[in-house]
Amino acid sequence: MMSGISILAFVMISILSYGYYVVSSVESARDEWNFESVNLNVDLSRVLKKVNERFLSVAIDASLVAEEKFMYLLTSPKLRTLAKALTPAFLRFGGTRQDFMTFNPTFLHSNENHKNSVFDADDICERLELPPLLEKRLKQEWTLQEILLDKEDLQRKYRSVKFTECAVDLLYSFTNCSGLDLIFGLNELLRTSGNSWDSSNARTLLQYCESKQYSMSWELGNEPNSYEKKAGIRVDGYQLGQDFVQLRKILQESKLYHNTGLYGPDISQPRDHRRDLLEGFLESGAEAIDACTWHHYYVNGRDTSLEDFLDPEVLNTLALKTHEVMEVMKKKLTNVHVYKCTMNVLQFSKDFKWFFCFVCPQTIELISPGKKVWLGETSSAYGGGAKGLSDTFVAGFMWLDKLGLGAKLGLDVLIRQVLIGSGTYHLVDENLDPLPDYWLSVLYKRLVGPEVLSIEAFSILGKTKRVRVYLHCTNKKSTSYKSGAVTLFALNLSKGPARISVPVTISNSTGEAFVLQSEQPGEEGLYSKSVKLNGEVLKMVDERTLPSLQGTLLPAGEHLRLPGYSFAFYVLSEAQALACR
Repeated sequence: MMSGISILAFVMISILSYGYYVVSSVESARDEWNFESVNLNVDLSRVLKKVNERFLSVAIDASLVAEEKFMYLLTSPKLRTLAKALTPAFLRFGGTRQDFMTFNPTFLHSNENHKNSVFDADDICERLELPPLLEKRLKQEWTLQEILLDKEDLQRKYRSVKFTECAVDLLYSFTNCSGLDLIFGLNELLRTSGNSWDSSNARTLLQYCESKQYSMSWELGNEPNSYEKKAGIRVDGYQLGQDFVQLRKILQESKLYHNTGLYGPDISQPRDHRRDLLEGFLESGAEAIDACTWHHYYVNGRDTSLEDFLDPEVLNTLALKTHEVMEVMKKKLTNVHVYKCTMNVLQFSKDFKWFFCFVCPQTIELISPGKKVWLGETSSAYGGGAKGLSDTFVAGFMWLDKLGLGAKLGLDVLIRQVLIGSGTYHLVDENLDPLPDYWLSVLYKRLVGPEVLSIEAFSILGKTKRVRVYLHCTNKKSTSYKSGAVTLFALNLSKGPARISVPVTISNSTGEAFVLQSEQPGEEGLYSKSVKLNGEVLKMVDERTLPSLQGTLLPAGEHLRLPGYSFAFYVLSEAQALACR
């Protein structure tokens, strides 16, 4: 019979010799004892959801045009380099101040006055670059500008802003040279005496953009829920939908924009279960839009805490709000199509398609598919972000979880607020240097494909809360990985490490690990603005070059090791997933 000491020694040897992937620095012996053991259930046979290839997209806040000179920051070679690494993606130009800006052209005959413009040159991407001294000066002045913009946000008093052709040219050249697809937000607060949308200024802007052959999509208004607070104007949902119908008709008159994208209504997330504005909008404007957009933030940036950023219950609120929006969409769009179906049966009874629709209402969705749902603006905290949190390492837990859970819920596109602009939830800092969420976004783009696979994580006590996992097909555009490869990405919200047991179906696959940790250890590191990839601090090589972002080799085995307060991507290149071939 073994003694108590012998049994303890045997258990210790068994635990310490049990194989798992080592992809991080050695942690304390105490943490080794405190690891959370996580088991996975996966289904590699079918695709659960498939999102847009531009699922992870970004925004430039309209505050940048509050003084037009700051639009020249978009000609920075450094910023273009950073933007290129996020393609394919939409670039949304909008936000609160879009509803306070009007197009004020300096030339009435654009083609005549701009035919020799630098913006018309074939080599515009090489010619239109911000000189280093001017870039330095603009960045310094932008720091002061942000203080003024922050005061406006606090007081909810916004200046009217006029922008010229130059601002439009600078914006379009940035998106064109970076490979992004521009979505331009129009001012919805320009109203007629009857409180319908005054489209005259938008028509002028559209005519100019068409004369320049600028290919882009459009939005109308930003967070109409708050118009009364911001501008003392109330626009109900039904009227908002009619405004979108008016814009769609204008676009259809254009040779260039007759089939372009129109997205809206960019409402705030449902609060206190109030859905009346979205319901009214869908009743009158559903047919005008290509995707329904709403905004989501987890917390108020002015009264949140570090704990909120690591709280699984806070992260789960995305699912609750998404289900509310999806429920409204399903109900309203079904009603719209039932009504149209019935009317067409009465008027065109010989039309077999509509007759079939009338007799078998359950087939409506097959004949008239529902609209895609986007997060048209999203980040960690509303109110411009949470100072000292939204631009630090800890923000990555909210961002990566939103990417994973959002795709799983069927959201088609997530537009991150912001690449550059006012606030504290940037992807790049005031010097245009990448922040932790930027590096996370680039790795996501490179490693994660649009096909969502089924995965569930369990611990001894049931479904784990502190370790969150997601599974996609690996990005098929990557030439580094085989057909059938999968990418598992995971977050560890706890201080202690986690050991993830990979199912037998993929445990024999070799692959690569990309583990992101703060530059500093422990809780203090959560406030850091630097991030390490597999132990190396990430920095740009120079103004035009990103580091290689190499993973570490994963030998075949049964376990993955996820350090405390970290997130990681694991590419299992020989998983041979049927859904990913």
